[in-house]
Amino acid sequence: MSAQEHGAFHVRSVAVIGAGSAGRAFAFRCAGAGVQVVLEDVMPSNLRRAQDEYVEFVAAVGATGSLRYAGTVEDAVHDADLVIDFVPDELESKLEIFSLLDRMAPPRTILCTPTRALSITDLASCTYRSGRCVALRGATANLLEGELEIVRSRFLQASIADAVSVFLLDIGFSSRIVEDTEEPMLVKNANLRL
Repeated sequence: MSAQEHGAFHVRSVAVIGAGSAGRAFAFRCAGAGVQVVLEDVMPSNLRRAQDEYVEFVAAVGATGSLRYAGTVEDAVHDADLVIDFVPDELESKLEIFSLLDRMAPPRTILCTPTRALSITDLASCTYRSGRCVALRGATANLLEGELEIVRSRFLQASIADAVSVFLLDIGFSSRIVEDTEEPMLVKNANLRL
């Protein structure tokens, strides 16, 4: 039986926030695997570049999914099962995008972020969907190389970790689920104020 027949959450549509080289590559990989993708960037030139490169990608390898482009985060996330951001790996940038995504995405949407330095427990604690927030960490700085780690916060629902794992497998990544080992400074500071 499929994940859908078991009632498990299944990722069919993805919003990729940030059409720089990493965001474009991730979006193309998803579309190539049959996922419905929306790629968003505040810079129109990044979206034009993505459109040109995607035509070449389809000609070279084909794609069974679809890729459309959005000029606003709201347009990109309104129907997404999973949103992944490719903003700089800095606390201020990640907090800003998580806050925006949390407000604009449907409640069912999983928020996913690549990070090598930040605590997903901290980022998740700043949302209304802490049980649906995960981080991805690659073996190298390039997220598209090697096995990925699905970093779970202390809030993450097990079914969400499983859904992300299945999604990654569907787009050609092996992954494993690991615990967040970063010191959650925001959660720690919030507990001190109580």
